[in-house]
Amino acid sequence: MEIKAGNFCPLLQKECIGLQCAWITQVRGTNPNTGEEVDEWDCAVKWMPMLLIENSQQQRQSGAAVESFRNEIVKRMDMPILQEPSKITNISFPEFIPEK
Repeated sequence: MEIKAGNFCPLLQKECIGLQCAWITQVRGTNPNTGEEVDEWDCAVKWMPMLLIENSQQQRQSGAAVESFRNEIVKRMDMPILQEPSKITNISFPEFIPEK
């Protein structure tokens, strides 16, 4: 049994009116489920599930990047700084010494 998408519009409560509808939207990119390129016009309501999946994937990637950055900062903060402060010695400024 093959499942086919219906043509009923939940906004209009009747059959889809196609390109006359203001909700028809073009989406370009990569399908997050299959990895295939997408360049299609379709109803914005129909795009919602795919766009929600893509949004969730992007949020997970952002969260992982922030966590990785945080771990790196914490690791560096735990390292002691062993550098001695530099001492400035033996400096002369003859042009600033008043003449007698």
